[in-house]
Amino acid sequence: MTSRRDFYEQRAPQRVRETARHYHTLLNRHFAFLIPPGQRVLEIGCGLGDTLAAVKPAHGVGVDFSPAMVELAKARHPQLEFRVADALDFSSAEPFDYIILSDLVNDLPDVQRVLQNLHALAHPKTRLVLNFFNNLWKPILGAAVSLGEKAPTLRQNWLSSGDMRNLLHLAGWEVVKKDTRITLPLDIPLVAPLLNRWLGPLLPDLSLAVFMVARPRPAVPPDRHYTCSVVIPARNEAGNIEAAVLRTPELGKGTEIIFIEGHSKDNTWEEIQRVALKYPQRNIKLLKQQSKGKGGACREAFAAATGDLLFILDADLTMPPEELPKFYEVARSGAADFVNGVRLVYPMEQEAMRFLNMIGNHFFSLAFSWLLGQRIKDTLCGTKVLFRKDYELIAANRGYFGDFDPFGDFDLLFGAAKLNLRILDLPIRYQARTYGDTNIERWKHGLLLLRMTAFAARRMKFIR
Repeated sequence: MTSRRDFYEQRAPQRVRETARHYHTLLNRHFAFLIPPGQRVLEIGCGLGDTLAAVKPAHGVGVDFSPAMVELAKARHPQLEFRVADALDFSSAEPFDYIILSDLVNDLPDVQRVLQNLHALAHPKTRLVLNFFNNLWKPILGAAVSLGEKAPTLRQNWLSSGDMRNLLHLAGWEVVKKDTRITLPLDIPLVAPLLNRWLGPLLPDLSLAVFMVARPRPAVPPDRHYTCSVVIPARNEAGNIEAAVLRTPELGKGTEIIFIEGHSKDNTWEEIQRVALKYPQRNIKLLKQQSKGKGGACREAFAAATGDLLFILDADLTMPPEELPKFYEVARSGAADFVNGVRLVYPMEQEAMRFLNMIGNHFFSLAFSWLLGQRIKDTLCGTKVLFRKDYELIAANRGYFGDFDPFGDFDLLFGAAKLNLRILDLPIRYQARTYGDTNIERWKHGLLLLRMTAFAARRMKFIR
């Protein structure tokens, strides 16, 4: 009986022709979308190394158990490092930022064992990116092999999304997001772009390739704590400033409160100055906003923040500051990289949210869960928490989306999803305002949100 290694050794001369097919072009393009350039990347089962090269790593290592494949890979991509090793035997002195398993889990004799062994090659922020075939395509791919349109393989594992999630869970990995791609793997002019770019994202169950991004299941020491920065954008909120200070608890190893005043028509700025003098025992910073919108205010305040963890707290205090320790604990425990407040779970106080606003929030919840590949129940809750190091990466990669978001919520959510951060919803009890009026204009801002959703769809789903 032919061993798996012997089979792929014999197939090596044909791989150059086989990997030139449109399917591999689309596959490599999506891995390049999922993995930011300039990372330390390992690919297990690298074949000719084309996928590894496509993600433009700062340091790329490809591993394959076929010596013939590795020799071809070295010749094609001399800037990368390739080694001959079995998936279970490879070791490295340094961990990797991203690990790729492309078209590999369908072919492994023991998927769980390989996934378990990958922990030795990962650090806590490593992301595992893999793809596997949709079961629906089993008869189609079998026919394609018979017609010479697909490379032959030995007997395959046919895994459902549920099977793969379970195997990752058993092996100590947590799925961050799932996506599907490639509705038509043949390069048919006009038809292939129409199906793959525009119709495929709307018909995910018909796609050939299922992608998953996972992270090591967190194991954070119970005594690990962080410094915190609570950013409070304030525009026409004079009556809430002192309450914000009194009700914001000390968190972790210390909390700085950053008020950033945004072109108020009342005495908000004077009130911030008064309160800062009245409570010298609190670490309070005062900023005058130079830009416009809440998004600009948060960016300016984050640039001045010194805490390990960054919090946004709306100055209207409709999200009770007393609930901030819940956000801190979720982030501190490693349960999430990005904690997103949710107002749509617990009953609200009367007048806390108007009916049409509620309908809009539910609509955007569905749209964003689809866009980001992670469940997002409330996109517009003002309270969001993330690590400063992750925010700095979002800011450094902001060019992909551009400066399009006056609110700030979408800039952070899109940026976090693009960098494969684990976003977790945290239900809060939403309360009615006790001072002032909302700065949200329902129809004007609702239309703006629709435009932003359409823009994000082009950048996150309807990509080339």
